[in-house]
Amino acid sequence: MSGPLNGRTALVTGATGGLGSVIARRLAADGATLVLTHLDDDQAAAELTTRITDSGGTAISLAADLRHAEAVSALCHQAHNRLGPIDILISNAGAYPRHPWRKTTPAHWDEVLATNLTSHYLLAHELTPTMTAAAWGRIIMIGSVLAAAGRHDLAGYISAKAGLEGLTRALARELGPVGVTANCVAPGSVRVPAEDSVVDDPEAMTARQLARQCIQRRGRPEDVAAAIAFLATEDAGFITGQTLRVDGGWILG
Repeated sequence: MSGPLNGRTALVTGATGGLGSVIARRLAADGATLVLTHLDDDQAAAELTTRITDSGGTAISLAADLRHAEAVSALCHQAHNRLGPIDILISNAGAYPRHPWRKTTPAHWDEVLATNLTSHYLLAHELTPTMTAAAWGRIIMIGSVLAAAGRHDLAGYISAKAGLEGLTRALARELGPVGVTANCVAPGSVRVPAEDSVVDDPEAMTARQLARQCIQRRGRPEDVAAAIAFLATEDAGFITGQTLRVDGGWILG
């Protein structure tokens, strides 16, 4: 497959999820070779890998618990040994645990930060030496518009996503001089299948969400994937340290 990412290798975390799988397919369609990572979803990873390869792309899938430094190091070494240096990191994996503030324990807090912030640091820290050596790289963190909007029962999650934006800006300063960009894409209310299992009244939730937005439709994973695909290209080489909200105009300014 050829396209603006031809010759580049991208590692996509959380690749079996509703958002991650669409991101992976978009990058493959744009010519990237894919490393698809997941925690424990071998069947979905195999199906996604087959879908990409059957379409003419190149992809492998690897399982790892990204909360642990040893697992991240092993994953990155295995990916490098099989496909060569990673040029593009799409740090997408995360979780969305809800805990009322008064019931948020230190264990809850540590777990949500490990999943939604520390894992992103570990991956970036492991992969940036080869990007630096190549004088080219793209780091794209997947944040959330909730870092700006706030919401009850999500203090840990929102704190982690706000931390990702700070990490993005720090990496932009550190790595810009050597040709590596770092940006954060913050989705708004994006319709994914997992929503069906956590929303009691989808129609009422959608109505409330549309009242917040300028664009009167729910976001789609493809909207987010398109923004990520652009930031991964040569054309985005002068964009770094930014948070791009893909939210239909939920948060303005």
